[in-house]
Amino acid sequence: MRWSDSFIPTLREAPAEAEAASHRLLVRAGFIRQLHSGHYSLLPLGLRVHNKVADIVRAEMDAIGAQEFLLPAMHPADLWRRSGRWDLVGAEMFRLKDRNDADVVLGMTHEEVFAALAAEMSSYRDLPQLWYQIQTKFRDEPRPRSGLLRVREFMMKDSYSFDLDEAGLDAAFAAHWEAYLRIFERLDLEVMDVQASSGAMGGDASVEFMVASPVGEDDVARCDGCGYRANVERARASVPPIDDPPSLPAPERFPTPGVRTIDQLADFDGGAPADRQIKTMVMVLDGELSLAILRGDHQLNLQKLADGSGAAEIRPATAAETMARLGAHPGSLGAVGVSDVPIFADEALRGRRCMTTGANEDDWHLRGVDIERDIGDPRWMDLREVGAGEPCIVCGTPLGIVRCIEAGHIFKLGRRYSEAMGVSVLDADGEARTPIMGSYGIGIGRAMAAVAETHHDEKGLCWPISVAPFDVVVSVLDPGDPEHAETASSLYAELEDRELACLLDDRPLRPGVKLADAELVGIPYRITIGARSLAQRKVELTERSTGRTEMISLDDDGLRRRREALRSQAPGTAHGERIKSIVRRTREIAA
Repeated sequence: MRWSDSFIPTLREAPAEAEAASHRLLVRAGFIRQLHSGHYSLLPLGLRVHNKVADIVRAEMDAIGAQEFLLPAMHPADLWRRSGRWDLVGAEMFRLKDRNDADVVLGMTHEEVFAALAAEMSSYRDLPQLWYQIQTKFRDEPRPRSGLLRVREFMMKDSYSFDLDEAGLDAAFAAHWEAYLRIFERLDLEVMDVQASSGAMGGDASVEFMVASPVGEDDVARCDGCGYRANVERARASVPPIDDPPSLPAPERFPTPGVRTIDQLADFDGGAPADRQIKTMVMVLDGELSLAILRGDHQLNLQKLADGSGAAEIRPATAAETMARLGAHPGSLGAVGVSDVPIFADEALRGRRCMTTGANEDDWHLRGVDIERDIGDPRWMDLREVGAGEPCIVCGTPLGIVRCIEAGHIFKLGRRYSEAMGVSVLDADGEARTPIMGSYGIGIGRAMAAVAETHHDEKGLCWPISVAPFDVVVSVLDPGDPEHAETASSLYAELEDRELACLLDDRPLRPGVKLADAELVGIPYRITIGARSLAQRKVELTERSTGRTEMISLDDDGLRRRREALRSQAPGTAHGERIKSIVRRTREIAA
């Protein structure tokens, strides 16, 4: 492809709203343009990268025996009602009505539709099945951000496994796990596979594939001692025991005028340190006011509360709702004596005594509270968010917290969707069985953005060869010179003949502009044809990722010596061999 014939609208300045490097560079280098919030157009360079990412994903899905489908993006609401997700999923789902006033949705994911297709199976001999698609998804994100990292319309590879029993699901889950690691290796992304929350997807197990990045939206707790890794929505840490003093015969009220926070109560004369306080969070879970109680120095993790309670929608109660039900404002609240409100208690409070909490009367607190004696019958669960430096739950090594981009997610769904869609097969004994499902997703655009986020420098993008829009760019510094133009055209033609994707920069622009654009766009190799090098029968070969430049002779004897040197090198990885192959073929062609 000739640059002069292409639409590659590079910009000198980044968009003002772009925070992530991938957002800035993909816009500046002419890969994407925003249509409106959360919706991006892929320009020719962007589509080439996007398609190469999708091809890698497709190849690895095919390698584990998956069959490719393409399902509708618009679904009848009835499918989502049957699975229970019509009410479970909130405002993130695009809902609309057709001309017949029927409810329809734009698919966020396709568990329901694939399960409805699976209902056509009737025998255990039809199993196992592994199905996938690469197709558009829609999610009405409240705050789209960071370019392709958080959008409202995107391409996703979603795959689904159907097996007769748990052993089959385990095998499908493991096959996807390994395939995902291969995918990310081919994308040159260093990922951590971590324990994760299944959220609204349901199921009893899930694993996320995380790329460390300061622009990510997830935090991962990581142990360098034993390798334990988990999203903070799922992570646990050891809580050292606290030796409480003996309980009082009963809770004792004491005045705390103006005290509204944990810190204020810790500093108050007659108060208590944070680890001896009970923090009371008044929440509304699926419309029902509830209490979540934790140790005063611990933070509530909302996803843990959602997972433990099964609630689809969670929000803090308003001050008016709190006052109407409990009779006090935040800062003076507690669970002692509360019998008509569900109470969720964090495990770190189990067995604690002589604690201090609000008295449900403004400016009053209670001391001497014994959890099990004085607080009804709470539901015990892990609610606290782990913090950096806390002991690993497995080996006790201090945990680190790493901000990450979620690049992929795999779920063991169980039988929720197959039961809802009436999927049933007869087993070898003629008994009706409900197949068990798994669900596995990778966002193609997000993976592309993650590669850009981790492969760039101050000059622009540095694409890995596996996903680069072109393998090599031929930059002709003086395209008006007949000798330069002829050499470039001949080299370009031979590169294409040898199945190397080549971009010929034949634009009549200043050399500095052309070289800057080549670095911004991030093509792995650049061959520069200039007057000084060509006068010596040489061209420059520059590797984008390292900046290393070699003068390649157009002399046959010089070429032969270089070929022999390359042949004598020990073989490396497949990725390294691919790079060596490109260098070797580029040298052969240049000669």
